Amino acid sequence: MQALKGKITRPINHGSLIHTCDNSGAKIIRIISVKGSKTVKGRKPSCGVGDLLLASVRKGNPEMRKQVVFAVLVRQKKEYRRIDGMRIKFEDNAAVVLKDDKGNPKGTIFKGPIAKEATERWPGVAKVANIIV
Repeated sequence: MQALKGKITRPINHGSLIHTCDNSGAKIIRIISVKGSKTVKGRKPSCGVGDLLLASVRKGNPEMRKQVVFAVLVRQKKEYRRIDGMRIKFEDNAAVVLKDDKGNPKGTIFKGPIAKEATERWPGVAKVANIIV
């Protein structure tokens, strides 16, 4: 995992339900925690594009349901600013389910675009992505 290039707004809260955009078998996941987030005492962590999440599978294949998995957020509705001044936003929030915390994706096909910040931080996700914005 590499450092982020730019200040990304973190709009998605702890406990949110997010759709997955891969063919791993999970359809909807709930955020349990955000790995590497630093907050004040008592505050729930929030996440943005490129963050590593610990999530539970709420809907999907019967063998995937009720499992705790690692995921990476690859799209967010709330706009964020890149270093060059461009502002980026997507039409939905989406995540990719990982095999482990090293960044290897469980699915083999991603539906829709993937943010450039997520692919720079996670090279395993960048290998499978076909549209990078």
